[in-house]
Amino acid sequence: MRAELRWVGFFLGLALVATTWGSIVTTVVLPRLVASPITAATWRAVHAAFRVVADRRPRYASKDRLLALLGPVAVLATLLSWLALLLLGYGLLLWPFVGGGLGGALRIAGSSLFTLGFVVSAAPAASPLEFVAAASGMVVVALQIGYLPTLYGAYNRRETLLTALGARAGAPAWGPEILARHQLDHAVATLPALFAAWETWAADITESHASYPWLMVFRSPDPLQSWVVSLLAMLDAAALYLAVAPASAPPEARQFLRAGFVGLRALARATGTPVNEDPLPDDPLALSFAQFAGGVELLREAGFPAERTAEAAWRDFRGWRVNYEAAAYVLADFVVAVPAPWSGRRTNMTREAAFDALANRPRHRTPDDPEGRAALPSRRIKAEL
Repeated sequence: MRAELRWVGFFLGLALVATTWGSIVTTVVLPRLVASPITAATWRAVHAAFRVVADRRPRYASKDRLLALLGPVAVLATLLSWLALLLLGYGLLLWPFVGGGLGGALRIAGSSLFTLGFVVSAAPAASPLEFVAAASGMVVVALQIGYLPTLYGAYNRRETLLTALGARAGAPAWGPEILARHQLDHAVATLPALFAAWETWAADITESHASYPWLMVFRSPDPLQSWVVSLLAMLDAAALYLAVAPASAPPEARQFLRAGFVGLRALARATGTPVNEDPLPDDPLALSFAQFAGGVELLREAGFPAERTAEAAWRDFRGWRVNYEAAAYVLADFVVAVPAPWSGRRTNMTREAAFDALANRPRHRTPDDPEGRAALPSRRIKAEL
């Protein structure tokens, strides 16, 4: 009976090793999102643990400091889960060929997997498995080491444009404020190039973040920046430009909108959230007309060359926003993005926590208005939350 149990363990070990290697290949090597039960279970456990703790913290800054560790810890936890499963799998494979119980087989498997070499089996039939286990340990660690530059390369490409946007329009980003600040800085002519750059950026993060979903929870160095909020703000800026000034709006705005909402839908699906792939222009929005009118009023105060009133522009704006609002709100809540106007509510985050993030809103200071009180009043921006 004991010999039969050993061989049952052998086949279980074979299945476990094969499944683990399948998870490693689909997660690290294959450049597309393929479901892996091992990776998914590890991610859910780590994500749930971090969210339980983060949800108990009342202030956004405290949540951000904790959640900055979520991505790196999830990557390391996945590596440890692979190594643990390979250790168990090779231990079960060695069990029929070595004397003693399962504990002895696991000891030999661990010595081989981690290339320690302090214990080996005297059974000739076990030697091939020990060599394979030793090679497995080195290959898994090497793949993980090679995986990190890919992650951080995509992360750095993502953050470069976010930092540039923060320099132009402040952080956290907000669509109407992007247009207003470009008008105040006499830089509206640079918006076509900005939309074109963000079209390429949106395509880049769609490919990289859908293939390697860990990247979605890697947070920006600046707590007030978020890739979700910034992308949403740029989409709002493009939609707002097309809605209030259709004759002068650049064609790059329309092209960027298409790339942006397609990318947001793909990333929302990568989190396991279904999204409407073909919404109607008059489908309901979470953003109200009153909030939209507040944004248009901000443009008017900044002197932006609007061709339509808020009432006339609302129909076109909502026809654009319905394509990306739901996906953006899901992703913003999923990553616990910095609170910002027109970006939806965050689960278990109070309005006080949201106001903390906007307490130091950058002002547009000029020699005639050194305190920056006339333009972009922070009270209106806060009211949009």
